[in-house]
Amino acid sequence: MILCRLEAFSPEDRQQIRVRSLCLAENIDTRSLRKSRNLASSPLTLEAGEKGCAVVFRFGAVVFFDVTAIEETAFLRQLEPLLSRSIDPPRTEEVTLKHTKASEERIEGGTIHMPRITLQHLQIVADVLAKSVVLEDYEIKISTRIEELRPVTTSLRDGKVNNRVDRLLLHHIGDTLLDHQEMIGRVEVTDKPDILWDAPYLERFYGRLFDEYEVAERHESLERKLDLISRTAQTTLDVIQTRRSLRVEWYIVGLILFEIFLTLWEKFFGK
Repeated sequence: MILCRLEAFSPEDRQQIRVRSLCLAENIDTRSLRKSRNLASSPLTLEAGEKGCAVVFRFGAVVFFDVTAIEETAFLRQLEPLLSRSIDPPRTEEVTLKHTKASEERIEGGTIHMPRITLQHLQIVADVLAKSVVLEDYEIKISTRIEELRPVTTSLRDGKVNNRVDRLLLHHIGDTLLDHQEMIGRVEVTDKPDILWDAPYLERFYGRLFDEYEVAERHESLERKLDLISRTAQTTLDVIQTRRSLRVEWYIVGLILFEIFLTLWEKFFGK
């Protein structure tokens, strides 16, 4: 169980907050964490370190606010038993929240300037950054799969097809379907966070962050790549199966001709 401080976490009076987002695993079992003292339940927000907090997402991401490297390591060590299919090394992204006297938020490079910093603001930042690092993980995995699929199409072009190609294609089709299901069902990349129902005034801020990190565009790009992998694998598999069917048909034709030959042989030379 994650241990929390006794004093309340309050970001309002801070001039600058360091933010670090990590994609640790494919899944985090947050049920046991909800039994411990938390700052908010949706998304699950826990106190971490001496003056920081951590937002934990069930789809495998954790976002730290004002947590030192030593405190982060201690927090993650307690989190390890709750991880499913850990990612090593984890995907990471860092930004800085900075208090500004301007009336509106603005984003410059790796710094988010904000006239007001509340826990709800942090949760919005956490939602976008968590989705960003998860998308990065998918981008890396899918790019790797595209490269792995290249030799398959090359072997098909060269006419060098074997049973290993079939197994590899089925493996790619299965992985592609699984990735697609996870992106839509588990991560819900394009869905807005529940907190916006309670704090609709943060809708504009969320929209800016969502656009800044190109979440929708990256998600659409991944969808296209997944579709490309699926179509390439399926098309290649169809071609292989068609060639095998044609080969079987030629075998059948050969057997029929051989049988006709034997019949004629027996008829004219059998006696």
